[in-house]
Amino acid sequence: MTRAFAIAAPPSPPTVRAALSYLAPGERAPVHYAFEPPPGTPWESARYEARTVDIGDARRWDHRPSVHREGFELWDAPTALRDHGDEDEIRRIYYPELEALALAATGGQRAYVFDHLVRENMQAGELDFGRAARGQTAAPNARIHNDYTERSGRRRLAMVLGEGADTGANARYCIVNLWRSLRGPVLDTPLAVCDARGIDASDLVEAEVRYPRRTGEIYVVLPSQRHRWWYYPGMDRHEVLVFKQYDSRWSGVARLVPHAAFAHPDAPAGAPPRLSIEARCLVLFD
Repeated sequence: MTRAFAIAAPPSPPTVRAALSYLAPGERAPVHYAFEPPPGTPWESARYEARTVDIGDARRWDHRPSVHREGFELWDAPTALRDHGDEDEIRRIYYPELEALALAATGGQRAYVFDHLVRENMQAGELDFGRAARGQTAAPNARIHNDYTERSGRRRLAMVLGEGADTGANARYCIVNLWRSLRGPVLDTPLAVCDARGIDASDLVEAEVRYPRRTGEIYVVLPSQRHRWWYYPGMDRHEVLVFKQYDSRWSGVARLVPHAAFAHPDAPAGAPPRLSIEARCLVLFD
């Protein structure tokens, strides 16, 4: 992983001071379960520690972030989706909307949404990996992470298009996450994103995520003074946050954006719990 641009200055006011959950230094090869693990096995094998950081208001930034520079950008993108519990409606209506949005945001030529996840903040106590017991909706994920590593990002191309797909030997592609609130403005557990220009390969640790039928690989993140954090206060249903999770191009663009939910210290009492949907989309440029 390489940095393509000079790091930004620390966020200027207005900011919020909040805790983000970093991997504890010295931890190696973390394993997380996305479903109830076997008896006697912990949900996650590594230690995480809360670090209080400044999280800037990206709505008040003096320029518009770019998915290829900082690694993220906010779009006004109303949806025709009405029932987030209807899997057929999500794939029939929502997926094509997101594919068009991903192309507009990235400048790509073809786009394929390949999965989605609904999260709801119904758990009491401290936020964690967002694990879900059988039959429950996933909670917000507070562990700082990136959805793909170098290895799993490369592997995803064939998983989406098929092993025999002809994309050209050097075809560029990327994977973006598209994140939306489903229940009005997000007040309690917003999503924080890290400016891609401050990420170094030494900050990233490969971790396994075990599902009932497969094992995925993500990056979890060690703390660094170079990290600059941002969020969009009060994200509403008509808005979508598009952020980079992998790019096959090695330099000149943002390649990944670590992110995490955080408990907003100024959330009003009785604020409705966050309900959100996130989707991942493969974008081909050639």
